[in-house]
Amino acid sequence: MNTSPTSDGDWLPALRRYAMFIAIANLIWEASHLPLYTIWSEGKPREIAFAVAHCTGGDLLIAIGCLILALILIGAPSWPAARFVPVMAVAVTFGLTYTGYSEWLNVEVRSSWAYSDAMPVVPPFGTGLSPLLQWLVLPPLGLLWARRARCLG
Repeated sequence: MNTSPTSDGDWLPALRRYAMFIAIANLIWEASHLPLYTIWSEGKPREIAFAVAHCTGGDLLIAIGCLILALILIGAPSWPAARFVPVMAVAVTFGLTYTGYSEWLNVEVRSSWAYSDAMPVVPPFGTGLSPLLQWLVLPPLGLLWARRARCLG
């Protein structure tokens, strides 16, 4: 069995490790940044728990969807050994773009949720800084971990 980081077939184990990392890391992030949303002070415990579970599940779907789209558009059969950085950059860009749009739509247009006064916002759309940082930090860390774990395996 070839376990070198350049062997074909590395993409599926890397994708599985990425999904696991993203699920756990986003659960922690979602729970940690709740005080930046009004639900923290206004919601009931059941509503807060639902929001964390719902948002974590959505984050997982968004992250996997962005990565798969990036892989389809610019990936290589031997990913993550080949074209790792371009795929990561495109996946993160898609995630940031979607998050910026979703936060604007749900805060400003639909009023589905609201930021507390503690949430720093980024102009021009008033998007929360925490969700943007979430997509700048977690997907790259998850992809690097998934790739490194394969190299160690």
